[in-house]
Amino acid sequence: MTADIWLPIAPQEIEGLPEGPRYLFWDGGEEFPGDPGACVFYAVPYMKPVRVSVRPLPAMGAVQVVQTLSAGVDHVQPGLKYLRPGVRLCNARGVHETSTAELTLTLILASLRGVPDFVRAQDRGEWLGGFRPALADKTALIVGYGSIGAAIEDRLAPFELTRVARVARSGRTTARGPVHPLTELPSLLPDADIVILCTPLTESTRGLVSGDFLGRMKDGALLVNVARGPVVDTKALLAELESGRITAALDVTDPEPLPPGHPLWQTPGVLISPHVGGPTSAFMPRAKRLLVDQLNRFVNHEPLRNVILTTEENGA
Repeated sequence: MTADIWLPIAPQEIEGLPEGPRYLFWDGGEEFPGDPGACVFYAVPYMKPVRVSVRPLPAMGAVQVVQTLSAGVDHVQPGLKYLRPGVRLCNARGVHETSTAELTLTLILASLRGVPDFVRAQDRGEWLGGFRPALADKTALIVGYGSIGAAIEDRLAPFELTRVARVARSGRTTARGPVHPLTELPSLLPDADIVILCTPLTESTRGLVSGDFLGRMKDGALLVNVARGPVVDTKALLAELESGRITAALDVTDPEPLPPGHPLWQTPGVLISPHVGGPTSAFMPRAKRLLVDQLNRFVNHEPLRNVILTTEENGA
């Protein structure tokens, strides 16, 4: 049986792939490129729904590595129960930090300075003046302080904020200051002018931004979600937004894609971008570098990068 490697980027477009395996291109199409049972390394198609990402997994009896090209792995986790023990799941740490942090700053600045209002006024030929909030002298709270959270703080640094607080699943100390454990989040929310969500979607973070969470946010605060839509309770968010007490900038929503006619489209104080934190011109070269590095490590039996978990006997 051949040792196949499935790639969502045409292998002839990737320089530096190690010799030996057979490389097959599959980006989620109806037809598989080969026998899934012969696949030993599965690089998951990018920005595809769960049903596509997990479709070949039940037949991948020989797979050793599942590699996503996204920072999150929630779109493949439902299929891990089909895999034998010892399969390593790796994410794309190092690929998306820059682009996601750029978009986060874009959403914050556009929301505070009223850029959507200016665009609409331009369409009407209207000169829309007046004072707007600045990012300077604000306080920010980053919820989910991993590599993306750190990249966001790097880009906040020149904007002269009063304070940046950091929250992760467990507390620790960094060069920039303390990272508070998730248990301290309720006491940190009332002081933040901007709350930035960049946490992974897990069972503990699903619905994290509940009515209680939102109720603890200060009046006039901005919620920015570049994590996953289900981290936020959409019904609770709509209630707060409709009251005008807070505003929001959302790159991800629940449901997603946001269907026509959904109330979020028309709710005042909301800026929506269509899940574009990762897909930029920076993605492809970084994704290729990650795949080349991981596959050379795999072929040479060296430790892989970005291992999130290893499947167990009773499923991941």
